[in-house]
Amino acid sequence: MQRPSIALIGYRGTGKTTIAERLAARLDWTSIDADVEIEQRAGKPIADVFASEGEGAFRDLESAVVDDLCRRQRVVLALGGGAILREDNRQHIARCGAVVWLQASADSIARRLQADPTTASRRPNLTNSDPRTEIDRLLAERTPIYRACATLEVDTEGKAPEEIAGEIVAALGLVPLP
Repeated sequence: MQRPSIALIGYRGTGKTTIAERLAARLDWTSIDADVEIEQRAGKPIADVFASEGEGAFRDLESAVVDDLCRRQRVVLALGGGAILREDNRQHIARCGAVVWLQASADSIARRLQADPTTASRRPNLTNSDPRTEIDRLLAERTPIYRACATLEVDTEGKAPEEIAGEIVAALGLVPLP
């Protein structure tokens, strides 16, 4: 039996958006990036929401988006790294059926974020620390929450997006398009 949707969770830079696109294509589902949806609703980049309205306002908007997206079926959702922070969001995410935690080492995440030209404009710093210290601190805080939410954990280290998508499809017993 096909699950109603798949939610991808994990720290920023673990490949959620790319993997969501690959999975959706394999399953003939829709891929949705929650951060893009938030920016569309806000009418500005997430970094600008943080700067002008604060993290609380961003998290409120994120909660509304997560609630809406988790009601949909046959979608692969790429959720923001902090979407799991609120209990309400965790309950909404659980409705998806499959919650896949994409993991990567702090070193890999730092390299990926540094290589991503949109990091500075779209992803605000969440602490006053240097990027690597922030990654270490937030991973330590969030890892138990990611683990508690996940129905499947997938290590993305050294794997191509297609390989990861295939691993998820196989682990969830889904039937990809021929």
